[in-house]
Amino acid sequence: MSNQQTSRILISRLSAIGDCVLTTPMLCALRDYFPKAHIAWVTERGPATLLDGHPAIDELVVVSKRWMKSPTEVSKLRSKLRAGCFDIAIDPQGLTKSSLISWLSGAKRRLGFCKPRGRELSRWLNTELVTPTREHLVDAQLELLKPLGIESPQVRFDLPVNSNVERKVDTMIHAAHMGCDFVALNPGAGWDSKLWSAYRYGRVARCLGERHQVPSFVLWSGERERVWAEQIVACSGGRAVLAPATTLPELASVLRRARLFVGSDTGPLHIAAAVGTPCVGLFGSTRPQDSGAYGPQHIHVQKTFQDGSSRARRRAENDAMMEIDVDGVVEACEKQLDGEANLVPENAA
Repeated sequence: MSNQQTSRILISRLSAIGDCVLTTPMLCALRDYFPKAHIAWVTERGPATLLDGHPAIDELVVVSKRWMKSPTEVSKLRSKLRAGCFDIAIDPQGLTKSSLISWLSGAKRRLGFCKPRGRELSRWLNTELVTPTREHLVDAQLELLKPLGIESPQVRFDLPVNSNVERKVDTMIHAAHMGCDFVALNPGAGWDSKLWSAYRYGRVARCLGERHQVPSFVLWSGERERVWAEQIVACSGGRAVLAPATTLPELASVLRRARLFVGSDTGPLHIAAAVGTPCVGLFGSTRPQDSGAYGPQHIHVQKTFQDGSSRARRRAENDAMMEIDVDGVVEACEKQLDGEANLVPENAA
């Protein structure tokens, strides 16, 4: 298919904010190769708030988390997608729910993954299966585009910037007396097995504040994370400040201003990397080579990998994360603050 030809392309990536962020390089590659195409993305409400306004998206289709359990919603979605007359549907998520959306669209070409990335019924609902050779999710998803003639595209994220959000965050940062030189800490994670302790984050904040005079801004989402964030502030010796509640676009804006981000393998880590902020990622039940902050400028700390199936790792205790010591994280942060990250091999522990 010529890149001059106008096509209608559908992306089905429904959930996991971090994974949606890691899918935006595939989106940008499609836009570069098919500049005149109509590109739509089906996703859930959470990621939609971050993707809304992305320059490569023409249409954002938002579904509920339980859309598959509602015959009415399935019927409405099918009608909407069929009306879109899509030529190509791409399923980077590799699940029944995401591949079903591709199938409902009526697109004749439905691109997805072979096993093991292609799971559940996706290998039967997609028509063209790709076996990726690269480990990282960003690279593997870009390989999904090979059947379209797209090889080795430039990686960029292009998360949208909203001027109203930027002004609000400027006010927020000023009110917190953070200036433009702060470390962003995020104690939350989608899996409990990815959690590090609030006490240890507080120790990191205290060390960085005392040694480098850099304060920490503690980010959170939901009441459970707010409690952890408050514990971090309490353990920081006055070196950390509790951030107010933020939307995802506001979070991205805060992270654009941070000198460094510290957190586990979760959405804020990937948002920080996408907006160009150096990261120190903490890993236990996942591997940096699969889902680390993308790019050689980041440092990943992992002592032990919690082996097993995805379901087993999701349900595991956070023992692997707790193998990570404060001194190792502080050392990684100091290398980032000193601009030495390019000297540190990925997966540094």
